[in-house]
Amino acid sequence: MAPDGPPGRPVAAPVDTLDVVFDPELRLHLPRTRRADPVQVRTAATVTIGHVVQSLGVPLTEVGVLELDGVGVDPGTRAVGRRLVVTPVPHPQPVPTWPPRFVLDVHLGALARRLRLVGLDVAYERDADDDSLAAQALAGDRVLLTRDRELLRRRVLSVPPRHGAFVHATAADEQMLEVLRRFAPPLAPWTRCLRCGARLEPAAKAELAHLLPAGTRRTYEEFARCTGCGRPFWRGAHGAGLEAVVRRAEEAVRHM
Repeated sequence: MAPDGPPGRPVAAPVDTLDVVFDPELRLHLPRTRRADPVQVRTAATVTIGHVVQSLGVPLTEVGVLELDGVGVDPGTRAVGRRLVVTPVPHPQPVPTWPPRFVLDVHLGALARRLRLVGLDVAYERDADDDSLAAQALAGDRVLLTRDRELLRRRVLSVPPRHGAFVHATAADEQMLEVLRRFAPPLAPWTRCLRCGARLEPAAKAELAHLLPAGTRRTYEEFARCTGCGRPFWRGAHGAGLEAVVRRAEEAVRHM
């Protein structure tokens, strides 16, 4: 029997209401007017669970378990049901490689320096566009850290093992602590270049003399050189501030 409807026109898929319940941690991604539970959305059998969640503002990179009417489902499941429960990604989060490697978007330069200071493998370029960031994350099995939800909606970043993560904090010190709590990486302070992220190796003052200011040559004895860009490093007048950053990071990891 032919479906009811005007001749020659396709019949629209039936529309129903789905109650979506987000964990409090995920509600921060929602518009303020939609943060009360449950969020009611109009949906149809042609729409997927993943589309519903992301259309409300929550990137799938931030999602852990999806339960539709009490049954665990994946994002590609059709949104046919009454109640969808959305939980956050577990902490520490599974990552593509261990220890985790990261790539940061152009707005997180201060965070990149802090993560490098505590010994993490961090790629960062000031002029990288969204396409190159996503490509770099996939090619290097890195986790892309960003505050751009639209960027994280790219499917290639949300397919397990996930290659993307949203950073909530706006201050660099808090951003660092947020990343450490989410991924629990091993720390190795003072082992990476703050400029390019390559490893540091000990170097004799005599080898670096031509690169050092006269005052530095007179005052300091311990130096390192970057194996990538060749820059010399020493703990100068700014060292106390950097040591405070390292202490905060180490304390955060100890209390996980």
